[in-house]
Amino acid sequence: MKITFLLLEAWTVDGTVRSTFTLADELSRRHDVEIVSVRRTADRPVFPLSDRVRLRSLVDVRPGAKVPWPNTERAARLMAEPTRIVHPEERSFSKYSAWTDERLTRFLRRPRTDVLVTTRAGLNLMAARLAPAKVVVVGQEHLQLGINDAGILAEIEEWYPRLDALTCLTAADTAEYGRLLPAGSCPVHTIGNGLPPRVHPRSRQENRLVVAAGRIVWIKGFDLLVDAFAKVVEKHPQWRLRIYGEGPRREEMRRRATRLGLYNHVRMMGPAHDMEGELAKASVLALPSRAEPFGMTIIEAFACGLPVVAFDCPHGPREIITDGADGLLVPPEDSGALAETLIRLIDDEEARRAMAANAAASAERFAVSAVAARWERMLGGLLAAPRRDTGRRGPTLSL
Repeated sequence: MKITFLLLEAWTVDGTVRSTFTLADELSRRHDVEIVSVRRTADRPVFPLSDRVRLRSLVDVRPGAKVPWPNTERAARLMAEPTRIVHPEERSFSKYSAWTDERLTRFLRRPRTDVLVTTRAGLNLMAARLAPAKVVVVGQEHLQLGINDAGILAEIEEWYPRLDALTCLTAADTAEYGRLLPAGSCPVHTIGNGLPPRVHPRSRQENRLVVAAGRIVWIKGFDLLVDAFAKVVEKHPQWRLRIYGEGPRREEMRRRATRLGLYNHVRMMGPAHDMEGELAKASVLALPSRAEPFGMTIIEAFACGLPVVAFDCPHGPREIITDGADGLLVPPEDSGALAETLIRLIDDEEARRAMAANAAASAERFAVSAVAARWERMLGGLLAAPRRDTGRRGPTLSL
């Protein structure tokens, strides 16, 4: 079968991009796979992608890039105008324009594929409105339903029933979408992200080091982790914390650590080119997120033999971590409990090493080969079954 993934930006550091590339690579071993990016922002992708997978874009926004004649002037004019078909509450609304409207509409009317997989709410909604009925359209959700504002939720409730299927990363989110969407409409499946097929470096559990990684934004809770680590250092001054990532609150976290006297204990490392290598240098991963739709960092840490201490936040950690076996769950947003749990794991080296071994075994559940097999079963069933009347008849919007 021919499978097309539609991303907003394939040339950037982003969890959705990374997981899509990994899945596309695996599926391309048996199927014709391409990735279409709405926007192109760089000369080459950040993440590796097999030559078996075609990658192209609809709009090139690299500095100096020009649209070939005869659309040069039209494209320049429309790129300066706001989108008219993307809801203003879409989290990346500012990245769309009237020109992406035109290019997306043209693509969605005739995607020339058997299966179209769209990867965020704005693209799911457009595909539900515009894609022809003969194409199997699967919407993919990488965020929790509850993170959306009221306007987007209303759009989801109205238009997602026109999708042929929807996938969510956790069973909890699948249940929430199931309650929102009308019974008998779009079927919702739980399919998590997968680890690429390679040998991962393994922690020796010898370094007195805790790591954390992710976008330095409020939802990731690094402020709570820095506060917790101040208490860890009181008992274990020889331990260090490294936080990897970039984001608007990075400098704020640095100042917070300095204010707490942690300038020798907490380091803001920036993005890592070899994150798995950095994980393997540590002994514990801390995940202080206020909300986490899946937790790709958790399974990467597992693969490197790290136990994980995480807030039991909605929704991902509790569906990945087996509390007490490969990690420990902490009451949400409780920095004091986070500190106590980290200290407990630091104090008990025997338990930490046992959890590290269990974590490595747990990672096997998330091999991308198993994830791809679930996708193939779902897509095969959708293609073989009599087509459900979704009400999708092609374009319903005019520009």
